[in-house]
Amino acid sequence: MTKIECILRPAKIMEVRNVLGNLGVKGMTVTEVIGCGLQKGHTRDDWNTEFNINLLPKTKIEMVVSDDMVDEVIRAIIEISRTGEIGDGKIFTYPIGNAVRIRTGETGESAI
Repeated sequence: MTKIECILRPAKIMEVRNVLGNLGVKGMTVTEVIGCGLQKGHTRDDWNTEFNINLLPKTKIEMVVSDDMVDEVIRAIIEISRTGEIGDGKIFTYPIGNAVRIRTGETGESAI
């Protein structure tokens, strides 16, 4: 099992969620976050005052999938999320040793 964690543009979340559901991803956690990377924020002028906004709104998606789905899920996320502009996001993967469904006690891939 592998945990896939993505930081994406907020406007892309619904489309990514729909595609991942069609691929068989059964669950995910979605969090609104703020952060910075190469984009380094932006400058905004309000009332003749310049503001530097260093942290931008992003959406973080986390899911655990079977190892045989990882490449397909990553390809789908990239295909949907890529605009070619700075700020498209990042994808991280982590190996998962075990998962436990608290309600039933199921473990391993049957718990995801």
